[in-house]
Amino acid sequence: MAKDLDELLDEVESKFCRPDPLRLGRVERPKGGGGGTRRLEPGTEAKEQLRSTETFKKEDDLDSLINEIFEESNIDKKHFKLKSKSSGNTSVSASIQGFGKSCSPVFLGGSTIPCGIGTNTSQRACDHLRCIACDFWVVSYDDFMWDPSCDYLFFRNNMPEFHKLKTKLLKNKGTRAYACQCSWRTVEELTDLQTDHRLRWVCGKH
Repeated sequence: MAKDLDELLDEVESKFCRPDPLRLGRVERPKGGGGGTRRLEPGTEAKEQLRSTETFKKEDDLDSLINEIFEESNIDKKHFKLKSKSSGNTSVSASIQGFGKSCSPVFLGGSTIPCGIGTNTSQRACDHLRCIACDFWVVSYDDFMWDPSCDYLFFRNNMPEFHKLKTKLLKNKGTRAYACQCSWRTVEELTDLQTDHRLRWVCGKH
């Protein structure tokens, strides 16, 4: 009985009371592997720390290399964007100069009247009309006129599909049929848009 108690105390002491063998430089061998302990060679712990330090250093170097690659790619992208913007300035300014003009005054006209930017000296029919009431672009068809039976619901339901609108278009040489979703006109001669106060059409810039 005393022997069993001594063995039990020895086992408890070995498990809970002895200092950590790893701190003393000793490594426990697995049970059944011959028993005993093995002391690490001098400097082994330092080598292990050096290896782990080198590993972390390699990982840090790898991370920094990856970051540098990403930073270079971002710089290239920014450089490319800046180049694109700088190279596009001329085209933008050109587009503003070439396509940012409005008709003054705004004219409507028949098919014999040329389309373009209307001015007092160059009287052309505007072909970039937009309705501020329904927010639709105005369509026009040369050498056509609207059938007298056209009504608001017809344009409301069929704009801007030509294959639906053509059911109310009649061939008529020299006229031009205009329409948005809420208004429509058939014009033969050059007409100042301001003379028709019911139309809410404006030049959408060329």
